[in-house]
Amino acid sequence: MTLARSMIVTLVLSLVGAALGAFGGAQYVIHKMQKPTPMHELVHRRLDLTDEQTHRIAAMEEKHAEVKEALEAEMRAANADLAKAFQEKHAYTPEVQAAIDRFHAAMGDLQKETIDHTFEMRSVLTPQQAVEFDQTVVNSLTEEQK
Repeated sequence: MTLARSMIVTLVLSLVGAALGAFGGAQYVIHKMQKPTPMHELVHRRLDLTDEQTHRIAAMEEKHAEVKEALEAEMRAANADLAKAFQEKHAYTPEVQAAIDRFHAAMGDLQKETIDHTFEMRSVLTPQQAVEFDQTVVNSLTEEQK
């Protein structure tokens, strides 16, 4: 095999290896991001909900998902404004501050919405279910993020 051919084979194998590594890494990250939360796992698998509870919570989750999606879109838009302001002036301008404030407002609204949703779900649980639910909420709020 000539030197040129060896270099081409090495290059092709390197590119294939890099592509496979990137694909594998992306799949790993996507899998980790889609892992059910402890709260989701609890509500849908461990609380032994009645059919009526399941139906009521499903309606609550549908409404929450719509609001959450809108607030996440607002955060993305605020980040786009921040990127634009940064790119235009490369300084901490009033536009940068406005974009940061917009992002923080949306993030705060999302947290409030999530807590409201949590209390709404709790309202349809039996006292026994609420005990386990409450402990999962407390654990989720206090556990160290990994």
